Amino acid sequence: MEQSVGSLQEQALKRKERLKALRGRQLQRDRAEEEAEEERHRELKLRNYTPEDEELKERQVPKAKPASVEEKVKDQLDAAKPESVIEEVDLANLAPRKPDWDLKRDVAKKLEKLERRTQKAIAELIPTDCIRLYMTGLNMELLTVSDYI
Repeated sequence: MEQSVGSLQEQALKRKERLKALRGRQLQRDRAEEEAEEERHRELKLRNYTPEDEELKERQVPKAKPASVEEKVKDQLDAAKPESVIEEVDLANLAPRKPDWDLKRDVAKKLEKLERRTQKAIAELIPTDCIRLYMTGLNMELLTVSDYI
């Protein structure tokens, strides 16, 4: 039992020593902060006050000039400009489409090719038809003239 009492006393002494060390560190921190605060003593800046003392006039801060924000505002305005809006509205785009509009759109290229071929064929046939009609017309004229003779 004496051993347990002795060990308890030893533990209590160790605890007291640790607490003293903690208090000492805390006091050192507080002192260091106070010293740093004294060192950080702010310089007196006189912005809104016109001093009469010569020593204070040296500490007077010149009038502040506003920063230029023209470029920032210009960039923001350029970014905020809406895209060009179509002035005239095409009625064909507004009107409802027929159910087969997509089929017509898909077949349009093929129809263009066929239209070109059709025009070529017509161009080839016209001269031959004209000649044939001309010839048949001459024959008819000959027949009609021979009837009179």
